[in-house]
This record gives sequence, structure tokens and C-alpha cells, in this order.
Amino acid sequence: MSNWVSYYRNEGEEEEEEEAEAAENIGLYKYGGRDTLLFLVDGSRTMFESFDGSNLTPFDMTIRCIQNVYRNKIISHERDLVGVVFYGTEQHNNTMNFKHIYVLQDLTNPGAKQVLELASYEGEQGKALFQKSFGHSDNYSLGEALWVCTNLFSVVSFKMSHKRIMLFTNEDDPHGQDSTKTKFARTKAADLRETGIYLDLMNLKKPGGFDISLFYRDIINTADDEDLGIQFEESCKLEDLMKKVRAKETRKRALSRLNLYLGKDVILTVGIFNLIQKAVKQPPVKLYRETNESLKTKTRTFNRETGSLLLPSDTKRAQIYGNRQIVLEKEETEEVKRFDLPGLYLIGFKPLVMLKPYHYIRPAQFIYPDEFLMNGSTTLFNALLTKCLEKEVMAICKFIPRQNNPPRFIALIPQEEEIDEQNIQIVPAGFHLIFLPYADDKRNVDFTEKIPANQQQVKKMKEIIQKLRFKYRSESFENPVLQQHYMNLEALALDLMEPEKAEDLTVPKVELMDGRLGNLAEEFKQLVYPPGYDPDGKTVKRKQAGSGTEQPEKKARMELSEEVVRNHVDKGILGKLTVPILKDICRIYKLTGGGKKQELLDAITEHFSKH
Repeated sequence: MSNWVSYYRNEGEEEEEEEAEAAENIGLYKYGGRDTLLFLVDGSRTMFESFDGSNLTPFDMTIRCIQNVYRNKIISHERDLVGVVFYGTEQHNNTMNFKHIYVLQDLTNPGAKQVLELASYEGEQGKALFQKSFGHSDNYSLGEALWVCTNLFSVVSFKMSHKRIMLFTNEDDPHGQDSTKTKFARTKAADLRETGIYLDLMNLKKPGGFDISLFYRDIINTADDEDLGIQFEESCKLEDLMKKVRAKETRKRALSRLNLYLGKDVILTVGIFNLIQKAVKQPPVKLYRETNESLKTKTRTFNRETGSLLLPSDTKRAQIYGNRQIVLEKEETEEVKRFDLPGLYLIGFKPLVMLKPYHYIRPAQFIYPDEFLMNGSTTLFNALLTKCLEKEVMAICKFIPRQNNPPRFIALIPQEEEIDEQNIQIVPAGFHLIFLPYADDKRNVDFTEKIPANQQQVKKMKEIIQKLRFKYRSESFENPVLQQHYMNLEALALDLMEPEKAEDLTVPKVELMDGRLGNLAEEFKQLVYPPGYDPDGKTVKRKQAGSGTEQPEKKARMELSEEVVRNHVDKGILGKLTVPILKDICRIYKLTGGGKKQELLDAITEHFSKH
């Protein structure tokens, strides 16, 4: 029988599991399925003309941007489906036999083959290859192109959780005075809305500027939680286009959707999000050496004495209390772990000033109202947020993230919405979910005594800090180890001669810092380390307490007498002792115990029950 207490996960394991879920796929979406993304690219002649003396044409920028999305998908979301469709070409390739529309890549899992194919259409050689393979034409119908895209989504056999089309073009009025094609395009765009397909416009630079009001204002169809403002700005640089695509392509997925119980009959629904997620390496996948297929791990339980296979119904969980083995059925262990339904339960309110920096124990999360499960949640949520901001209070809640999880106490910190001069949201309105520590999470740390700095040293250090200050942005510093890891994988997948070298942006810019500081660093050294300072002369070796031959084991043995150990056994609290102490007890009484804690407990309990 296994120990039923092991059925619980400790908090550290729980946090690691939550982080792993979020880092992987954030749980495979609340509603299940795969992300599908289709790139609809204008292949007309104007896309291959560079402006403002730039070496990159709008088409080159588009291809590079799509390649970047493919690489990111391969690394982090390889199960998603991605495809590429050209329109405005002389040749055509689609199941509906529409002219001037060419399906280059059907919706499929991203891979090295697709990336290499896209790379062949870059630059002057790529331009010539495109002209030879597809040609250019202005006699296309955007409505037919959207129809082809809809058909590509419809033939996917997998369950799709999110369907999106990204349209790349630098033509703001594709059909001009042709009202028939314009009306047909708007009709097909409306059909996209009805089928749950989002259409995003990635408008590129053109002479005279891109006027979205001529045609595309009525075509765009974005998600409810997205801002249209970013659509109106044309992209003239690759960095701008990449930023825009990244903002649209990034998953806005809730970790979970839970009820927030404000009272007995007052309930609203909220989504819980990670605003920032730590980037980690993907876990390794075990492969079968002969076929190179991925392996699935299966666990079987066998009888230790007979070697026969045990079914789940043949096993039970037990725990020893007071020399008695308490056996629990599977249903009972499940019931023990179930404290309440998953959700947030309001306990009360406290002033914001009561939350201290040292209360931090793990990264915070963010909650936002969700109308999908309960109408009116946004109105009630905004009312709660407004009052918390006015009164400068935080809401204290009991938080159960999912079934069979122990409750945590959390604080909901209100955050007001912030917008910039262009009326674009910088900071969303909502509550930060702060995990509060338990009493045993707070420990007293013994600090070594240090010599306090004098006023002159403090003043000089303030000058140094002032010279070295800069505006910190977390996105400006990438993890060099991760970057190099993914570059190595990319080189292997694309069969490159050697991987690129990742630039380590975390390395201090010593020359720049020295130029800013001037003589300040040397002056500070003179203040802290005056002439004749000997750091080695001040170290004092600590004396050992008692005789130098005394061993720590003897101290442990002296503290745990036979009477104390017997008392622990009789009361059933022997399990509170650590493994090293249990091993010492077995060594004193010459007991044969294994390396595991339960084996040591069994050996000691058996010995004292006989003697």
C-alpha cells in the first residue's frame, strides 16, 4: 500500500506544474483545439517595388515576417496549423479554380520545409523566381481570395480553437470603381465574422500613404478584446511589421475561467491570465531508436511478492497513525483533497498599505471579467474595481484554482487603465492576483553584521548611480542561453552550415559605463578602501563550540534519548522527524532500515513495539 499523504502535491510542485502548463500550451486552451493562422499575401507588382531608398520591398518584409512566425510556431506551438495564400498572381492553384489566387501552403503543422520554401522568394533572386512561377495580375477578386481561405479552414479535420487570417498588402483600394467586386468582398468578410474567423490587416507603406477608409475599414474583423488602433498605422519598417504581427499572433489565453463569489447570491465570472511568462526550454521528447517515433510512458503496478499485475481497483492508500494503519478508498482520498468548488471567494477588504514587499512569494497573475460564461460580469467587475480604486483598498479572497487543489489566500490589487497620447491602451484595467504567504512561509534570516557607510561614501555612490541610470525594458534583454539553444535547433532543422551566434545583451557595456563615470569609480574606491587597507587582516576565524573532535551526530543522539523516541512512537508523531535523525536512531539501535523515510519509520516502530 502506498502512503495516501503522497497523493497531495506540495506547494512547490504545484507552482512548477502551473508554470509548466502555462509555458507549454497554457493547458491547450479552455475550449480545446488548435490555433490556425492563414497568411493572405498580395502578390501584385506594387508589392515588389521598394520606396524611400529601402533595400527591402514590402513583399520581402512580408516573407521575413511570415518566416519569423513559422520559426516561433515550430519552437513553442508546433501543433498549430499555418498556411500561405498568394492573390494577385497570373497563375492560380486552388480547389475552387478561382483565377489569380495561388495556395502556396495548405494549413498544416509548421516545419523546416515551409520555411525554406518561403526563403526562396526573398531578394532579387526571389523576385525573379516569383515572376517566373506565379507572375503578377491586378485583375483579382479579394472576395474570392477570402472564399478560398474560408474553404481551407473548412477542410481541416482537427478541432480548431482560434481561426485567423492575416492580410498583407500595400494597396488601400484594390477594386477602385468596380462596385461588384467591392460588394462581394464585403459580403465574404461578413461571412468570416459569422463563421468565427478573424481578419487582420497588415497594411504596408505605399507612396502617398495608406488610406484605410477607402476600402478596408468595413472589411476588418478582429476579436472583441483587441484594439483596432494598431490596424490603422501602416508599416514602413520590418521592425514595425514584426511588432504588429507579434501583437496579433500572440495567444491571449486565460489560464482558467472561474467564478468570483462576492456574496451568497452575487457571482461574476473572471479570466485569470499570466501577464508575463518565464521562457523555458521545451522538455525533451523520448524517441524510439529504430523508427524515431515519440514514445508514450505507461506505468504498471505489480505485486511485490507474486509479481502479478495489479489493477487500479486492487490498490489502496494508507497512513500509519498511532501504530494503526488507516486505509482509505480512492473515493475517500479524492474527497479528502476536495475543499470547495474552484473559484475566488471574497473574505473582506484591507487598505493597500498593509501589503508589504516582503509578502511576495511567487509571480502574480491578472484577472479580467469574462462575459462568455455569465452576462453582466463586466459591469459588476468595473463597479468593484472603481470602488477599490476610490477607497484604496484590496480585496482578500480564498482562491481555489482547480479541483483537488488546496486553497490559497490572495489579495486582489486594483489597477487603473492607462492610455497614451494616441489613445492606445498601455496598461489594462483589472486586478493583480497576489499570493499571500502563510505563517511558515515567513522566516527570520540571520544577517551578518556589516560596517555602515558614512555620508561621504553614500553621496559618492548616489552620483555613480545617477550616471548609470537608464530606462529599463524587460523585452530589451533576451535570455542568451535560450536564444543560442533555439538558434542551434533552427540550424539543425534548416540544414544550415553553422548556427548564428546569439548576442548576449545581459553583458554590461563596460566602455560606455566607464565613459559615463569618468573618475567617480576611482574616487569611490579611495573612500571605501583607503591606502594601507588590508582585507585579509580583518578576517577572524570562528572558534568551534566545545571540543574540536565533537561530531554533530553525537549532539543529535544526546537530544533523542530512548524515552523521547518511544514517546514519538506511542503518539504516532515519529514521521515529524527528519530522515538524518531517523537514520541516527537506526544506527544507535542497530536497526536495518532502507534509505526511504517510510522504511526507517517501519523499522523503528517495529523495534519499539517489541521492546
